Amino acid sequence: MVETQNRLERRKARTRGALIAAAQGFIARGELNAPIAEITQAADVGMGSFYNHFTSREQLFQSAVDGALELLGSYLDSLTDTDADPAEAFARSFRIAGRLFRQQPELSRVLIHSGPELITSQHGLGPRALRDIHAGIEAGYFRPQDIQLSLAMVAGALLGLGQLLLEQPDRDDVEAVDQMAHGVLLALGMPESDAQDLCTRPLPPNSQLPTW
Repeated sequence: MVETQNRLERRKARTRGALIAAAQGFIARGELNAPIAEITQAADVGMGSFYNHFTSREQLFQSAVDGALELLGSYLDSLTDTDADPAEAFARSFRIAGRLFRQQPELSRVLIHSGPELITSQHGLGPRALRDIHAGIEAGYFRPQDIQLSLAMVAGALLGLGQLLLEQPDRDDVEAVDQMAHGVLLALGMPESDAQDLCTRPLPPNSQLPTW
């Protein structure tokens, strides 16, 4: 009986995962109004299976975006020590996230099309950026006048950077990412010399981003 239940749960998890993966593909292509029938066909599941997991396309797309954001956020956390200097942790996360636009183009397109979700979502980059900004303020590194506006600025810079890197494949992504990170740190109130130092420090070796 227990084994039967376990098989059922695994089957349900696979179906849900297939629907989310299909939705992420549609989001990455900017097809935000795709019919549910097309999504289930791409996921290779029946229409009835869709409604066993989601009440609407919007709910599915929200889960797809949340999943992508949380995957990236967890990945960045895995590369930063919990006792790391908060300004360095923030700069490192921004620089790594920026480099992922070229390394993970499909995931990047999901993030770009998610737009404001980077700021408002309780998953992924937004909450972690807010955490690091708060820590940087407490440590005396950052001096923003309005934390929410600062978060919007950081998210906008990252999204704009990603769009630029995807549209201009000949642009040097490392140079562009580090220049943008430098500008973001200055906008948060860091002195020029400190911002320059943080944006030239070596990054941890690339780890394998989990399958999304």
